[in-house]
Amino acid sequence: MQRISLTESNLSLSRLIYGVWRLSDDPDSSIKQVRAKIDAALAEGITTFDHADIYGNYDCEQLFGQALALDSGLRAKMELISKCDICLNTDKFPDRRVKYYDTSAAYINASVELSLQKLHTDYLDCLLIHRPDPLMNAAETGAALDALIDSGKIRSAGVSNFHAPEWRLLQSHMRHRLVVNQVEMSVLCQDAFLNGDLSNIQTDGLVPLAWSPLAGGRLFGTEAAAQRVRPLLAKLAAEQNTRVDLVAFAWLLKHPAHILPVVGTNQVTRIQGLAEALAIEIDRETWFEIWIAASGNELP
Repeated sequence: MQRISLTESNLSLSRLIYGVWRLSDDPDSSIKQVRAKIDAALAEGITTFDHADIYGNYDCEQLFGQALALDSGLRAKMELISKCDICLNTDKFPDRRVKYYDTSAAYINASVELSLQKLHTDYLDCLLIHRPDPLMNAAETGAALDALIDSGKIRSAGVSNFHAPEWRLLQSHMRHRLVVNQVEMSVLCQDAFLNGDLSNIQTDGLVPLAWSPLAGGRLFGTEAAAQRVRPLLAKLAAEQNTRVDLVAFAWLLKHPAHILPVVGTNQVTRIQGLAEALAIEIDRETWFEIWIAASGNELP
């Protein structure tokens, strides 16, 4: 499995990342089943696991951590990413009236402590601010992230769903470099390619992580864009004796920005073979053929 090094850090991530946001949706959420998914990912060379405090209504980190707690050597085989700042309006917090964002130092610190506790680990490899917060005090947020890195509780920090002015404001108040930005990218979601996000990510030396690389499953649905592009993906899959989902990942992997798709599935059989995506060949014209079919528009 290829690895991507993070700027000004001794940390690297696997080229494919396993996202656990649906972990609690599995009817079988036993420790045995969670461990089976972890082992399947590691067998593919996927060592990086993507969490957030809110995933599974605040349950996914704990489910994953129970598997780590039973094997003291497992944590050293992986990199753990988590996120915070989204406050869900949920039964877990009955006093909340609405969903809101909180990038205060107190909230970030409390969230990290809880993530460490649930995951049965002493540190996170990377902590991301999950969504831009209109009320973010960049000086306070930046200082909190710097202090967490200095303390060793997180090895690095990044952002998710941020545009360049937002992450540059935060970065201007930090001593340590932000290392990643996780944004939505897929064959069906081309916004980051067009709005400058991916260009700015490369300019600033961040590593781009792609959430919902299968468009949240819409790629296999009935919407017009999916029906236009799926035959092309299926044709390429047949030619290279592989799976359609892997071709969709390979389309992202082709980009010179070194995009890291965050792959989420609860099926062990779908985790198996994921590394094959790195061997799929997509030439330039085919890449644009897929782009045009998905967008429904010829290039200018």
